[in-house]
Amino acid sequence: MTQTDQRPQRVVQISDCHLFASTAGRLLGLNTEDSLRLVLDRVAADQPHIDVILATGDLSQDGTTAAYDRFHQHLARFGAPSYWLQGNHDLTSPMVNTLGGRSHLSPCLIEVGDWRIIMLNSSVEHEVPGKFQPQELDFLRQSLESTRGHHTMVCLHHHPVPMGCAWLDTQVVENASDFWAVLDGFEHVKAVVWGHVHQESDQLRRGVRLLSVPSTCVQFKPKSEDFAVDDVSPGYRWFDLHPDGRIDTVVSRVEGVKFEVDFSVKGY
Repeated sequence: MTQTDQRPQRVVQISDCHLFASTAGRLLGLNTEDSLRLVLDRVAADQPHIDVILATGDLSQDGTTAAYDRFHQHLARFGAPSYWLQGNHDLTSPMVNTLGGRSHLSPCLIEVGDWRIIMLNSSVEHEVPGKFQPQELDFLRQSLESTRGHHTMVCLHHHPVPMGCAWLDTQVVENASDFWAVLDGFEHVKAVVWGHVHQESDQLRRGVRLLSVPSTCVQFKPKSEDFAVDDVSPGYRWFDLHPDGRIDTVVSRVEGVKFEVDFSVKGY
């Protein structure tokens, strides 16, 4: 292989932006448009080159076309292909309209260098907890069969394992056992990544990295029994996916995002 062939693929994960139709929209008191801009400015400062952007759900809080159109415009500055998946606040129809079709919306299979990335929809529209429909698990199985010989990452919105955060762990994918039953039959899966939990984590299960990402807006406090907001700043995660299957990954956060939490807000 040439030196160029050995270059890792740089993947950026953005999640849980909770944009509203209005740029004045706030989640728990935080303006989500402003916080997303700050995070994307950090992405621009950190990343001279991006191969793929993964947007792992709850891109909009209100499921509006206006919110998705603005999100699409925000990402256009990077000139990299972006792939989206639905979160529990998202609506598929306006996402498809913004993307101009389904090819960049889950379920989809992405080719990036020696790697393959599978985007799965774990969300049920108008419901908070996640559940895979049979066709999603069929897509996962077929995609894993077709990607033998390639290192593979699987992305979803909801967490497929408990986070040790009691109130959030009522929202683990309902049929996560069916998901793992498929995955455990394939040795080329290197990582499973998700959003939804508004906190970073890095675990290992049977040799597979399990990774969650901060939100670009409000952060949820880890290991909490009841709902609690963390005082760390918004951020994103980037990956270097190496040709030999190694993964380097870093969470990068902005600085100085302070706001007074509005606990009267529901539906976060």
